[in-house]
Amino acid sequence: MTYRINPDRTAPWNGLPELPIAPEYYKTVEIYEQLGNAKAAIGRLQGRSIVIPNQGILINSISLQEAKASSAIENIFTTDDELYQAFSESQQPQVQGAAKEILNYREALWDGYHYLSNGGIIDRDYFIRMYRIVSQFSDGIRTPIAQIYIKQGGSGPNAGKAHYTPPRGIGVVEQKLDNLIDFLNNDTQYPLDPLLKMVIGHFQFEAIHPFRDGNGRTGRIFNIHYLTQKGLLDYPILFMSRYIMEHKEAYYDGLAGVSQRGSWKNWILYMLKAVEETATLTYHKINDIIAAKDAILDAIVQKGDIIRPELLVEAIFTQPFTRVKHLTDQGAYAENTARKYLDQLSEMGILEKRAVSRNVYYLNLELYRILSE
Repeated sequence: MTYRINPDRTAPWNGLPELPIAPEYYKTVEIYEQLGNAKAAIGRLQGRSIVIPNQGILINSISLQEAKASSAIENIFTTDDELYQAFSESQQPQVQGAAKEILNYREALWDGYHYLSNGGIIDRDYFIRMYRIVSQFSDGIRTPIAQIYIKQGGSGPNAGKAHYTPPRGIGVVEQKLDNLIDFLNNDTQYPLDPLLKMVIGHFQFEAIHPFRDGNGRTGRIFNIHYLTQKGLLDYPILFMSRYIMEHKEAYYDGLAGVSQRGSWKNWILYMLKAVEETATLTYHKINDIIAAKDAILDAIVQKGDIIRPELLVEAIFTQPFTRVKHLTDQGAYAENTARKYLDQLSEMGILEKRAVSRNVYYLNLELYRILSE
């Protein structure tokens, strides 16, 4: 069966084929070998993550890096310092700009995870919910008359010109989104490996482009949520956007390859490689974080004058920047004791004390280093 491609990049692709795609597009030796590599890597990550006593270490650190990388794909940039400081003050209204948008992504990542864990499914409500958190808009699926063009990036002769136009028309976007949702949820009619479904579903979502903004970020959040919903991961900690950011041109070439040439093989291989490499990267980051945490705990215990050192170490590894109020809010220590202990860790070279806008932060140097690599 020949995949119907997009004949006119400047006209709405209302002929976007419905799912499923024909088996000939994914039943190849090369794809199944890469699928096996991706499944092995994600299985190893899952096995490592479930034995960590304090999941907050992963929830805050890895998910913040995923949010930062995914936002960078959309040219939303901030420094690690700005991001971590904003996160430590994430309940404060003064957090604005790129850091705020990245924190919105992280909020969507965890809101959707809990939504699905509590009985929700990946449906229209789920996608709209993620879009609204990411974009901070209150609308839903774009209107039939909304004219959206995906423009060519870069600086070449076609820069700024439309190279893809998503479907448009009364009921068109809704019908195609419902077909995608049925494909993702109906494992009886479409018994496909979850990783392949995620890869195919991600393209379809981006091709439908159901919202006026935030489609890229919403689609990448979906990737991780689908893997947790299908039990491949217990927590949404896959650092997948790192690979996409580092191979951004190939990502967009892969999307265009399907719509313009029906080149599903290249797209599927790209995404499965992204899963394999980022699962391996996340696995090693977790190991490095745990090793650093254990080494610092040993050093503090040997010092001998800090009460409940386990609580202190858990706190400084829950996020890169710690404040005195983080310890007092948790009920771990009184204010003076918390400040004394954090100052001691600064004197030991474990933390770096910083004063920013009349606030004092303590940066976990090893955690910061591991996350920045």
